[in-house]
Amino acid sequence: MPAHSEAFLREINAQLHRQLAVKDQALALAEMKVLALQQELRLVRIAKYGNRSETLSDLQLELLDLEPGVSSDEVAAESERSPLAGPDQGSRSESTDKPKDKPERKHPGRQKLPSHLARVEQIIACSCQQCTCGQCGRQTQVIGYEETEVLDVRPAEYFVRVIKREKRACKQCAEQGVRTAGAPERIAPKSLLSDHFIIDLVVGKYCESLPIYRQQVMLSRDGGVEIALSTLNDAVMCVGELLIPMVEVMKRDLLAGHYIQADETPVGVQTHEKSGRNHQAYFWQYGSPGKGVVFDFRMGRDRDGPKQFLGQFEGLLQTDGYQAYAKVGGPKITHACCLAHARRKFVDAVKLNKNDTASARIVARMDELFAIDREAREKNMDQQQRDALRQDRAPGLLEKLRADLLEIQKKALPKSATGQAASYALALWSKLTLFLMHPQLELSNNLAENSMRPIAIGRSLCPSF
Repeated sequence: MPAHSEAFLREINAQLHRQLAVKDQALALAEMKVLALQQELRLVRIAKYGNRSETLSDLQLELLDLEPGVSSDEVAAESERSPLAGPDQGSRSESTDKPKDKPERKHPGRQKLPSHLARVEQIIACSCQQCTCGQCGRQTQVIGYEETEVLDVRPAEYFVRVIKREKRACKQCAEQGVRTAGAPERIAPKSLLSDHFIIDLVVGKYCESLPIYRQQVMLSRDGGVEIALSTLNDAVMCVGELLIPMVEVMKRDLLAGHYIQADETPVGVQTHEKSGRNHQAYFWQYGSPGKGVVFDFRMGRDRDGPKQFLGQFEGLLQTDGYQAYAKVGGPKITHACCLAHARRKFVDAVKLNKNDTASARIVARMDELFAIDREAREKNMDQQQRDALRQDRAPGLLEKLRADLLEIQKKALPKSATGQAASYALALWSKLTLFLMHPQLELSNNLAENSMRPIAIGRSLCPSF
């Protein structure tokens, strides 16, 4: 074969290899994207159907999505079945197909109602036939009662309180004029609504997650009373104005301390600019263990919220890894991060892949750190004693934890759930371990998250604020 033909074939072969390498790279990238989307979809489905759905296979979750409505009981029943074999799971042995026998739990018995509730007796008399002896025909006597307690309720009773203020005048001295008794202090002085009604309205909105328009419908249905929505809204705004000075005092007390935990949560808000859909606003939470909690409502999630609230605060600020908390406060502020947020990302990775032993090992390492503080709480240790316990046990655990994270970062795909979790923890490592230098610092800001739980519940019941 001529030399130029061999060179031509080698060139063609090299081009084909380059094209194949490009195709392989594109295929690998596509597979990574598909895996990431599958993991994201699984997490969304688990969040939708609750913790019991974590044990379900992807195929079982997909079947639940096809149902028009799925109750928690159905999810629980599905979790007790053996996983369905999908196209990527292959066949299973008979031993894995059979559900494991679960020990039967003993029924706790009928629940007893609280003793502090008033008891109202209802006596049910026997029928005429039961009042006569079937043998001799004589009248039978009451010898006792078969008692059953049930929880009952009286419907809300709406009434009109007529406030009469005395008007007095002297019959002899007309020039003195008429004197009228002073009007009582009220939340909304000129409103149609009493203080008790307004308080009930506010409790319903913020504690029971009942929006004002729903309470308006309930009032019309149960009491036959039509009250304008603007009247109800104005009453709630009056309560807010009265609470502003109290919130300002709580804020000053919080900023005067040396330790603040912060977090934020979205809430839908109806606006005139976005008719038909809600604007996503945010509640920013600021609190400290042992102190009050202050909520700051903002229409956005940018840095202006924490920057304006914190001002020149120069103590410890503990948050998650959200960048809006960077470059806030005074020049001497110390920014710590939450170990629970880092742990949660590895928990999600385990939810996606039960065979992810690396993520499970990280979760176990972090649990050992939390166990130190749990032991301190159980033994009623003060802050100094807890710090001594931390200094004794935590450094060795942190050294092993960091080594495991570095190993995961080397081996795991960067875009995988495990790889992203490791990168998150390592990027914030110095902020996650500040508790060794600051004894008052908690391992997580779970206290801040717990204070926002009512908002999250209300958001699921009422999509707009």
